[in-house]
Amino acid sequence: MGATIWFRFGTTRVLRLAVTAGRTGRGMNDTRELSSRDLEAAKLAALAEFAAGAGHEINNPLATISGRVQLLLRDETDPERRRTLTTIGGQVYRIRDMIGDLMLFARPPAPQPQMLDLNAVVQSVSGSFAEKLADAQCTLQIDAEGNLAIWADGRQLEIVIGCLLQNSIEASSPGGLIRLETRSGHEANQRMAVVRVTDNGSGIDETTREHLFDPFFSGRRAGRGLGFGLSKCWRIVTNHAGRISVASAPGDATTFEVIWPAESRSN
Repeated sequence: MGATIWFRFGTTRVLRLAVTAGRTGRGMNDTRELSSRDLEAAKLAALAEFAAGAGHEINNPLATISGRVQLLLRDETDPERRRTLTTIGGQVYRIRDMIGDLMLFARPPAPQPQMLDLNAVVQSVSGSFAEKLADAQCTLQIDAEGNLAIWADGRQLEIVIGCLLQNSIEASSPGGLIRLETRSGHEANQRMAVVRVTDNGSGIDETTREHLFDPFFSGRRAGRGLGFGLSKCWRIVTNHAGRISVASAPGDATTFEVIWPAESRSN
């Protein structure tokens, strides 16, 4: 026995996902209620499958539009028409970038993990945000535990930390404080690395929190960077056998917490 979950995208696309959850006990099959985490993981997995197909379908006409724009620009001499065509071409590239993010969420490259110095990665990524922090008039405070190793794909770890920092910057008002912490921990007899990013922005309401990692959720509030960035984070972290969660309330601080294996699962 199991549960059937239906997801509607926009007004036309409906996706059915059957989830079987059971256990064997006393010689009989029994069912258990799916936890909210199980349902969220199932929903996001279904969204990933939808995203993969949608991404391919959208890329094909985009390639045609881009090619036609380039052909028209080659012979066009009128300045106003050239500006219009250039704008069209720019928007095409913008959509292609969004599709790239969508595909990274749907089918990211398999991680190539190795032992890394987590704090070195944090320092490198945070350094690349110096200009954005200055423009937003925000302060980044780093509180790092020493000698903290992590088992991760270096590039994908950088994407996660960068997305969380970008999200906090977009949520913060001028003068805002963003705190980035690294800690060690243990879970099921395995060493784990913990990354927390906290901002003192306007907080997140319960409805938005429930859809936080859904790339198609359109109800996000202005100033809070949701969508593909956090969806990519969720996908990358879960592909590394980790977890990502958020604690927030309207008008309160928001903390994203990533729990990531600090050693190979084969160890």
